Formats: sequence, C-alpha cells, structure tokens
Amino acid sequence: MTNQIEKLDAWEVRDLEDERTYKIEVEKCSELGNKSQPGLRIKYFIGGSMYYCVYEPHIGEKLAYDAKKSGGTLVRADKSWLKHDDLWLRNSHVVDGDKLKARVEIKVRSKDEPVMKEYELPFSF
Repeated sequence: MTNQIEKLDAWEVRDLEDERTYKIEVEKCSELGNKSQPGLRIKYFIGGSMYYCVYEPHIGEKLAYDAKKSGGTLVRADKSWLKHDDLWLRNSHVVDGDKLKARVEIKVRSKDEPVMKEYELPFSF
C-alpha cells in the first residue's frame, strides 16, 4: 500500500516588520516513521527553506509521556525555531485528557500575540 496523504490545513503568517511570510501545511499520512503507521506531518516554509515536524505513534508515545510529566504540553525544542523573544515558531505535543494534539505557534514581531492552531493526532495510547 502506498502512503495516502490528505492535506488538512494550509495557512500563513506575515510579519510586517521584515515582510517575511511563514507558511504552514498540515498533512495526515497513512504511513509515517519506521513502522509505517498513520500520523501527522507539518511542513514549514521559512525564507525559501522547507522543514518538517512529524508526529507518528512510535515517537508519539514518548512525547505523550514527557508531556504528561511537564503538565500537559511539551515544546519540541528539536523541531522548533526559538531564535528571538519576539520572533519564534514552536511545535508542541499536547495531552488534553484522552486526546493527543499537535500545536503550532508562530510569533512575529508585528503581532502582539502568537498565531496558534491545534490538530488532533490520528492515534492514541
């Protein structure tokens, strides 16, 4: 079976300070990771480069455990861009009761608050 990819969302945040646009695409995939299980792939387009953040059951179980230990939300520092206090992109793994979610937050200099969206993960533990 081939990987079935379904585009769930696409959005962008424009920073008026430097005229940069940060584009996000969220995809639900039928096969991700070493075990080819369903998951979520988040693509970031920043300054001509593309980055990925993947949520699949194999790594998701460890992320959920760490998120519970830290109070329900775990910022994935390895998959985030936290360069400045007023300009950043965060990927977080959120445990909300029985539901697991991926959270994307983008803070730009020209906005007072970060733009945030959450997506339910297609797996649970």
